[in-house]
Amino acid sequence: MLGKVYSGALSGVDGVLVCVEADAGNGLPQFDMIGMLEKSVTEARERVRTALKNTGYLLPAGRYTINLSPADLKKHGNAFDISIAVAVLIATGDVVQEKTDGVFMLGELSLDGKIRPVDGVLPLVMMAAEMGFKSVIVPHENGNEASIASGIDVYPFTDLREVIDFLDNRNARAPLKNDAGKVLEEAKHKSGYDMADINGQILAKRATTVAAAGRHNILYIGPPGSGKTMLAKRFPSILPDLTLDEALEITKLHSICGLLPRDKALICERPFRNPHHTTSMQALVGGGRIPKPGEVTLAHKGILFLDELPEFNKQTLEVLRQPLEDREVVLSRVQASYHFPADCQLVAAMNPCSCGYYPDRSRCHCSPADVARYLGRISRPLLDRIDLCVEVARIGYDDLERKETNESSADIRSKVIKAVEIQRERYKKENIMYNSQLTPGLIRKYCKLGDTEKKLLKDAFDRLNLSARAYHRMIKVSRTIADLEGSERITEDHICEAIGYRTFDREVWR
Repeated sequence: MLGKVYSGALSGVDGVLVCVEADAGNGLPQFDMIGMLEKSVTEARERVRTALKNTGYLLPAGRYTINLSPADLKKHGNAFDISIAVAVLIATGDVVQEKTDGVFMLGELSLDGKIRPVDGVLPLVMMAAEMGFKSVIVPHENGNEASIASGIDVYPFTDLREVIDFLDNRNARAPLKNDAGKVLEEAKHKSGYDMADINGQILAKRATTVAAAGRHNILYIGPPGSGKTMLAKRFPSILPDLTLDEALEITKLHSICGLLPRDKALICERPFRNPHHTTSMQALVGGGRIPKPGEVTLAHKGILFLDELPEFNKQTLEVLRQPLEDREVVLSRVQASYHFPADCQLVAAMNPCSCGYYPDRSRCHCSPADVARYLGRISRPLLDRIDLCVEVARIGYDDLERKETNESSADIRSKVIKAVEIQRERYKKENIMYNSQLTPGLIRKYCKLGDTEKKLLKDAFDRLNLSARAYHRMIKVSRTIADLEGSERITEDHICEAIGYRTFDREVWR
């Protein structure tokens, strides 16, 4: 007899439908599994057989063949156990095939029949809903994230016996409901950090506001203890709230990597990823034997913060060039190519030299060669992909003891949101949302300059020896500064401010 049920596998960040077929026939006792399976999947044969026995189902002696199709897709992970067990029970006549119509199944089995949680449930459930499935069976611990998917009834279970009873009588249990929009609405913009905590650093705060308003990459450079990391950690507190689509995208990525808390249905705040400088290339952009997303993908729609930038391995930093430009990571393997989204905002911080105090010669004793060697750890092509580079000066005692109230994150955020709304309205027909996404053609269309502004830009281009990429990024920053002031026209003042954010192009840093 043949049993057939449906489950799913992950290919990159997308779910793929997998048909699980089980055939029970005569012959020597055997339990074969086929379908291009990783070891983690083939090991399911022992988990399923033992779980069925401990649940009260003794399999008749015979030959069992389990096929997971499509056969050309590499299957890995532990999410097929329940579907294999139910398919075998259909093949032995213990479950009626029609009872599983329109049901999608995910979950790992323990030897006593308990159902354990698995990773990547949300993208698989969303795929099942798109494919027209009416119900999905998931582990109890994955119920919250699965219930965020719309258009499908979610039923969480703790053991295999409950699943079989449910298939016999589906009306005996109500589906788990969770309104994603309501969950996101109730999650107010909370952050333990506030820009009001930072005294002084007016220029750095202004540059941070500009970067947030246009989603520009930014680099802070300054001596130790000047507040670079404080600024970076407060960056998310001035960003606009996530939209529902963005929240679902982020939650899917964290679900795939097993980073979604079991008690959390939806990630409602922009991610802030802060990898250590010893991070490998694969950890940063993704990879591995079974390709998984890296830090740049986990920072999707949020912030990737690289502290002590020159301390990162130079080759590791170079792999960021393509993701920062294309907003995605493409990993090519013999069997397939994997596309991981990487629409993140790079925020980096660094000291100006190995001791940290250049160009203050009263404290810095590094030779010019030492300084050049230290700064040379960051390549010019990578720097060209950073829109703003701002010097964070040493904080004086008077600034630390100042009693005046600083501008709060909420106040700065309101300015950022207004500028973002201007951009979204301007680019609503262009399939982009922020000034940082402007192409050269769109720059000519939306960033028209007068003769005076063009002459100023030409002088800056020649004097700073800018590349074409840096030139275009300077115009994008000027456009964002104008939007913050509510100006439709880019003026000399806006361009002058944008030029001021090219710290790394000045003679003292070369």
